[in-house]
Formats: sequence, structure tokens, C-alpha cells
Amino acid sequence: MDQESTQQIIAAFEKGSQESLVGRMGITITDASAERVTGSMPVEGNTQPYGLLHGGASCVLAETLGSLGAALHAGPGRITVGLEISATHHRAAAHGEVTGVATRLHGGRTITTYEIVISDEQGRRVCTSRLTCLIRDRVPAGGHDPAAARTPG
Repeated sequence: MDQESTQQIIAAFEKGSQESLVGRMGITITDASAERVTGSMPVEGNTQPYGLLHGGASCVLAETLGSLGAALHAGPGRITVGLEISATHHRAAAHGEVTGVATRLHGGRTITTYEIVISDEQGRRVCTSRLTCLIRDRVPAGGHDPAAARTPG
């Protein structure tokens, strides 16, 4: 994929994130390619009642990074949908910021899988996650799914 297409996908992602869960959680992307996406999120505001980073917040960060990587892998005119996410929470984070690095493990035409490692400011692993996404052709606005027309039934 060319640099212009990459920049368009990242720009669309950032614009769509402003008024979504990604924006409300303070997630920022610092580097992005189909092979690797890096981003961070504050612990403050994303905690559970005991003041520790919420495990669900780690999953949101992981899915955000992996999904952007999958979108960059898929390229223009295609969409990605998360199929499965798993997370192992290794240690608590109570303050500062956590950083996630999503690394592509598999990149096919219809499926991508990313491993996402989330670390605290001291570089200690907080969470390891794995995300698998489905890649589909984008359905035109007001149109129909061309694959559905080919499906017998």
C-alpha cells in the first residue's frame, strides 16, 4: 500500500476516534503501519473502583491498536471487524500512562491476527492481548453486499 493510502486510513481513524470510546479514553497513536502500531493511554480515568487500570480498558487499547493495524493491512475500500480478543493481565498499573505495541502475527486476505503488549512507564508488561480481525470489502453506501448476490440460498 502506498504512503498516501496509509495516511488517509490513519487520518480517517483519528477523525472517527475523537467522538468515540477511543477519544474518551484518551488513546493516542504514536506510530502506525500494517506490521506494527504503537499507542498510549492514561491510567487516570480508565480505572476500576480500586484505582487500578481496568482490564476492560486494556482490552480497548489492544483492540484499538490491532484494529488500526488490520485496517492498514486491508487497505482502502476494505473494512475490518474484530472477531476475537483475549487478554492476560500480568500486573496492575495505578498511575501514569500505559503504552501498547501491536505486532502483526498473521496477515491474510480475510483474516489478520495481532499480538498486543501493553507496558507501564517502567517498561513492565501489564497485559498481553491477541486480536483476530475479519477483513471484508466495503459495501457501498445505499448499496448491497456483492458477496450476498453470489451466495446460493
